[in-house]
Amino acid sequence: MLRDAAPKGVPVADAPPSSEPALRPLGLEHLAAVLDLGHRVYDTDAMPYTGWSLSAVAGDLDAPDSACLVMLDGDRVAGFVLGSLSFEQRADWGYPEWIAVDPDFQGRGVASRLVKECCARLAAAGAVCVVTDVERRNTASAELMRRNGFTEQATVTLFVRPLTEQAPAGGGAAHDAAASRRHFTRAAERVR
Repeated sequence: MLRDAAPKGVPVADAPPSSEPALRPLGLEHLAAVLDLGHRVYDTDAMPYTGWSLSAVAGDLDAPDSACLVMLDGDRVAGFVLGSLSFEQRADWGYPEWIAVDPDFQGRGVASRLVKECCARLAAAGAVCVVTDVERRNTASAELMRRNGFTEQATVTLFVRPLTEQAPAGGGAAHDAAASRRHFTRAAERVR
């Protein structure tokens, strides 16, 4: 689900991008913009076992062999990838966990550049392979991975058992999620 508003202090372009974005390591100064972009492009309802939050970013950024990168168009985050060396119990497997590209930059090779550089950094850190997961309906991401040398190895079905008959009255879950997003975005802005 896309959101229109950007947090205070996050650059929003008035015009379409005109230059080739620059690849850089993700730094603390990028956190607010990365969180905002993630909130605009990720539908965490599609993968309810995971969430997009400051702690998701911090976990990858703080990993010993982090492969977290941004593509910058000036000061604007055009895209990012969060990767680290370790997947489940395999310390020798790389895992690009999150990747997103601003819709203004899609179709310009930004995602492929991020994936290739993330994989190169994971290999340099000792990864013997790189594994990622793509939600079944996300055909664009699945094609991105195929174009970048990934092959489909396993299909996992997520089974969910609701424990209540209906959602809380008043949209409590939606309200709580929005409050969490605001909290994490404000926390990232304080780090800047």
